[in-house]
Amino acid sequence: MPFLNLSLYNYRNLLNESINLLANEVFFVGENGQGKSNLLEAVYMSSYASSFRTHTDSEIVKTGNRDFSVRGFFKDETGKTDMVHVELKSGKKNILKNGKPIKDRKELINTIPCVLFCHDDMEFVNGEPERRRFFIDQSLSMYDVMYLDLLRKYKKILKSRNTVLKEMQYDLVDMYNQPLAETGLEIIRRRKNAVYQFNRIFSELYKDITGIENVQIVYDPSWKTDSVSDILQSFINRFEAEKSLGITLSGPHRDRIKFMRGEQPFIPHASTGQRRLVALMLRVAQAKYFKEITGKKPVLLMDDVLLELDPDKRQKFTSLLPEYDQLFCTFLPGEPYERYKKENTLVYRISEGAWELEK
Repeated sequence: MPFLNLSLYNYRNLLNESINLLANEVFFVGENGQGKSNLLEAVYMSSYASSFRTHTDSEIVKTGNRDFSVRGFFKDETGKTDMVHVELKSGKKNILKNGKPIKDRKELINTIPCVLFCHDDMEFVNGEPERRRFFIDQSLSMYDVMYLDLLRKYKKILKSRNTVLKEMQYDLVDMYNQPLAETGLEIIRRRKNAVYQFNRIFSELYKDITGIENVQIVYDPSWKTDSVSDILQSFINRFEAEKSLGITLSGPHRDRIKFMRGEQPFIPHASTGQRRLVALMLRVAQAKYFKEITGKKPVLLMDDVLLELDPDKRQKFTSLLPEYDQLFCTFLPGEPYERYKKENTLVYRISEGAWELEK
């Protein structure tokens, strides 16, 4: 199991103490607003040096304070104990691994690979196209840090091209067309392969839990060609429209990802429960795909995701969970979390930011 211990300081409403995490399964049980999701967020922070609940680090600091820190102690694949320390101090965020500063968060991506299940995952189903692109990009970045560099390169070129369009420096636009096309095509190639591989897993998972066959993820790239010259011609064809709007009108930033059943869109006709299961199965597929590609078992973080499932669906869902290195779950007190306990599961009762180990 990777996480051994978590040490907290001024982290939301939580105690300034350490919590033992030495178990394959760790459950946080408590009423809403008591701190169980804060603990899950702190685990995530130790993995990726970011929050899944806010983009503003100052929001994490305990009321009345200015700084926070979280230290995660874990074992790597060789059995060696390592430490990731994330702190906000005097308005500056610092990230250290074993005492050495980390300048780029991508250095942490493969340290403790976590797959997060949370309510916001519904945005991958019901939200804007950007959220579905984010999910695929996140899945790729979990095992391929070079893909993260590729995305950053594309966004930098796109931003520069949009800037010269907005500033009406039209004579400079052409210099960005070739690199944008080449970088964008590589992103599309990798997204296509990822969606193809995902469908092998996702469609069967969704069928197993719902009985509904042939639900698939369909990738619809903005560019319908794999030819750089064709894309360059499309830039010429769209140039007047782009001048008028001041933005780049095609490329991976405009790709669409859809859920289809056969030839028909699935989501518009799906029930709320069916949509919820699409979101859950996406995360299960993400974890399984990561395990297939890397051979590593991820850490699963599950934030109240079983609440909206009936008992039968809960049982099916838990039976479909992928192999994991460690599992963290949050529950409300009235939920039957005892059904999911194993012999050595740690169960913490959370109240007003404090935790007590259940006997």
